Amino acid sequence: MRLTQCHNFHDFRRLARRRLPGPIFDYIDGAADDETTHRRNSASFEHCDLLPNVLRGVQDVDLSVTIMGQKLALPFYCSPTALQRLFHHEGERAVAAAAASYGTMFGVSSLGTVSLEELRKAHDTPQVYQFYFHRDRGLNRAMMQRARDAGVEVMMLTVDSITGGNRERDLRTGFSIPFRLTPAGMLQFAIKPMWGIQYVSHEKFRLPQLEEHVDMSGGAMSIGRYFTEMLDPAMNWDDVAEMVRTWNGPFCLKGIMSVEDARRAVDIGCAGIVLSNHGGRQLDGSRSAFDQLAEIVDAVGDRIDVMMDGGIQRGTHILKALSLGAKAVGLGRYYLYPLAAAGRPGVERALGLLRAELVRDMKLMGCTSISQLSRANLRFRPG
Repeated sequence: MRLTQCHNFHDFRRLARRRLPGPIFDYIDGAADDETTHRRNSASFEHCDLLPNVLRGVQDVDLSVTIMGQKLALPFYCSPTALQRLFHHEGERAVAAAAASYGTMFGVSSLGTVSLEELRKAHDTPQVYQFYFHRDRGLNRAMMQRARDAGVEVMMLTVDSITGGNRERDLRTGFSIPFRLTPAGMLQFAIKPMWGIQYVSHEKFRLPQLEEHVDMSGGAMSIGRYFTEMLDPAMNWDDVAEMVRTWNGPFCLKGIMSVEDARRAVDIGCAGIVLSNHGGRQLDGSRSAFDQLAEIVDAVGDRIDVMMDGGIQRGTHILKALSLGAKAVGLGRYYLYPLAAAGRPGVERALGLLRAELVRDMKLMGCTSISQLSRANLRFRPG
């Protein structure tokens, strides 16, 4: 199977599975507990039908949107995700370059494997910095100041991860950073030697956003312990309000799901919220972002930019979310599988296919701009 034979999300997933050792593929692919929410994220779009209009003169389609003051050429962006250079040695460099080539936003994670400064210097497309709330308030301030000094436009605080989700696939394989593989996990690495060759023949794996604060050498601190020991489960709205004031720029909360929390985000001055269940990787059994989207948009959509992520696999999924009132959608696994499969060419192909789907679908819907999408375009089926 070659990259040119990949035409959709599922093709990229299959190619990534062929390339990656099992434990690493399962880290991307897996979710919490029974993975019910992970499956529901994509399935939630299936009970919503599109209702197109015809004879509207749709020769040219404008896909541009503005979110949190940032002009994007596309209504989707590459959400910040962790550990990307484990999946392919180019990691965030590939994703940022691909996003920039299409004029859309990309995110850099606190658990990213390329420094936010390097990526900010390399690309002028809008950049998000995603971080977690630490027990050490000085560390929180230092991380925000670093992002400001680098010229990052949007600060994104993940609020649904005060503790790590129960990802049982990782427990079975022993996947962790540093690696502590079970025998079955080690066997999976042995039968995919090309990944190991690529891993050892390129620059050493590192977490540049955290290396000044967390010693990952010699097994001193695993990613799991980072979540349980350094992040602060006592984080509250007063803490976040102080961070919004300190940042004094576009501030976004990722992981909002209730109307009450969405209203609080407005009250403390956030520019945006991302409806998200962390790809089903945190609280299994939680509601899908798409199912919750209309309720949130109706409550706060006129006062804050509402975005969503989770389960996006098709251009029609994006059309449905935008028609319900989302300003844009975030991609995660959608670009991670092609990254793992082929690096930058893989991500560029995946984003290009999604853009082409959107242009085609917009024409078939009879719409020439995102602003023309509305709930009049949708019908929901029961069940």
